[in-house]
Amino acid sequence: MIKRIDMKKIHVIIVILGCLFSSCKKSVLEKEPLDRFTDAAVWKDPALIDAFLLSQYAYTPVMINDATTIFSSWDGSPMNRDPRNSNLRYWFGNSAQTFGPGLSIEISDEAKYTSGAWATVSSEKAWGISVDGGAMEWWENAYYTIRNLNEFIARVPTSPLSEEYKAIRTAEARFLRAFCYFAMVKRYGGVPLLTVVPQLDSPESLLYPERNTEQELWDFVLQETQEIAEILPSVQDEYGRATRWAALALHCRAALFAGSIAKYGELNEDKLTGLPSNLAPTYFQKAYDAADEIIKQGPFSLYKADIQGNDLNARIQNFKNVFLVKRNSEIIMAKQHGGKSFDPGGGTTTWSWDICQAPRPSVWGQGNYQAPYLELVEAFEYADGRPGTLDRNYVQSRLWKMDELWAGRDPRFYASIWTNGTPWRDAVASNFGKDTVNFHRGLITEDGTMLTTFTSSYKGMPVVGDQSYFHASTGILNTGFGIMKYLDPTADNMIWLMESRTDYAIFRLGEILLNYAEAAYELSKPGEALWAVNEIRDRAGIQQLASISMDKIRHERQVELAFENHRYWDLRRWREAETKLTRSFSGIQYVLDYATKKYKVMIHEEIDGEQRPTFPHRCYYFPITVARRGQNPNLKENPGYN
Repeated sequence: MIKRIDMKKIHVIIVILGCLFSSCKKSVLEKEPLDRFTDAAVWKDPALIDAFLLSQYAYTPVMINDATTIFSSWDGSPMNRDPRNSNLRYWFGNSAQTFGPGLSIEISDEAKYTSGAWATVSSEKAWGISVDGGAMEWWENAYYTIRNLNEFIARVPTSPLSEEYKAIRTAEARFLRAFCYFAMVKRYGGVPLLTVVPQLDSPESLLYPERNTEQELWDFVLQETQEIAEILPSVQDEYGRATRWAALALHCRAALFAGSIAKYGELNEDKLTGLPSNLAPTYFQKAYDAADEIIKQGPFSLYKADIQGNDLNARIQNFKNVFLVKRNSEIIMAKQHGGKSFDPGGGTTTWSWDICQAPRPSVWGQGNYQAPYLELVEAFEYADGRPGTLDRNYVQSRLWKMDELWAGRDPRFYASIWTNGTPWRDAVASNFGKDTVNFHRGLITEDGTMLTTFTSSYKGMPVVGDQSYFHASTGILNTGFGIMKYLDPTADNMIWLMESRTDYAIFRLGEILLNYAEAAYELSKPGEALWAVNEIRDRAGIQQLASISMDKIRHERQVELAFENHRYWDLRRWREAETKLTRSFSGIQYVLDYATKKYKVMIHEEIDGEQRPTFPHRCYYFPITVARRGQNPNLKENPGYN
């Protein structure tokens, strides 16, 4: 019988180990000296060995939408070793428990940051990543976790445990280490590849290591995941641990990324960034083979439990439930969330997605921290296969009911995006009545006068709808849309952060099918690519494609995987970010016409205002930074940051 990892137990474990690694004075472990406990006791006790490994799952927050820190107490976390670890807004704001999962969304072409979060990448989106870094960094924190995992991998094989147990737990540690290096290489290119723990008397080459080539990093991740896939079980004794299928999924994702870098990127002379172009087919084949094995041999299927023929509402709810129904048939690996929130003493077992993304009401009157752009909304086709692009002149020339304006779209649109008129429990009543989002910002009186003052009303009707009130009161221009994906209608957004308990899908079959399609197309297998994309579209309830192209595959990824930490990295690996992320984006302003109760639609073509997004060529790689090179003179900087 599969046991669930006890979330309360994980919290206690992390607190214990946090004390252990930060010299906590009042520890449950103080019966023995901490150094003796670590060296002599941990590696002999199965419970402590397992506790150590479980803590490293928590210390790999990049598995959760590429968050880079964790929040376990106001004193910080042992893994937060970034130079900004004294900056509360940085390590708290970037954490997987709070605002960290939204950063890769707002730095992409998916959404605009509005307000309220303790961390934002607005300046990096507008002007590019600076030579000092500081945006979504995964270096010091990564090496802290990698050091722990290297220690685990070295120690466990000599522990007094069964050979099978040691092999599986060591393979889990290797999986986490591979994930850490995957998150590093996609940011920095080549980095020092450390697989042993440096000691004070270690040679200088280990204490001050040079960067390995980017190819060595990708090949390491692929070799590790290939090997541990043969060791890890298909089903673990505790849900949430790495399995054979999770290893293959990471292998698939990494190989696809490497293939794209080889094909579309540039190989630098020192080989610290870039890959030889002739390796692209090899990497694509690895991605294809891993995806093929998961699809054909894995115990997974696209989630379809709530589909009822062509019923639109059922299709919408079905796609919502891909992310709301725990342990469903599509999930390959998930970060489980549950248990107490931070205030009662939890904090590492929940997250804050709902309070950050849901419509009002909210305890601080905000939410909607990342507001989707109109361009992403237009990427959702009509269900009959017509492009979703609006005729913007026509849309602005007349009045609309919401069920006219957004009628007939891909069901995934309604499951991924909320806007004016979207049903939402406890939404404040105005034009639509209660339990419906009122997103208008402005009112046209019966004599045609436009009113915009957010504190005023006309014949009892607010000039500004409740959803627009906070942003109108602070002068922020919203896009007119919010993120629906992952929103739990039962979450309590009137308490504080960390009240979300939906699991986060680290890997799901939908991604694997799209990886398969892309790799197949790159390998001149268009028939297989078409089949995989149409599997996705069939589940969604949208017209099947008659032919396939790379543009269609990339478009399907943009829609199916929206807000799941793929788009930003996809644009980088395809080397499309310079054009796709250097441009103006737009949004909608709804203005209520009092006489007809319909809406005038105003499209703002420069919704980011003076912070127009820009992606300089150098930003295909993050900087190593002056600070790190000062600590280790053997590190070379990435191109464009000197």
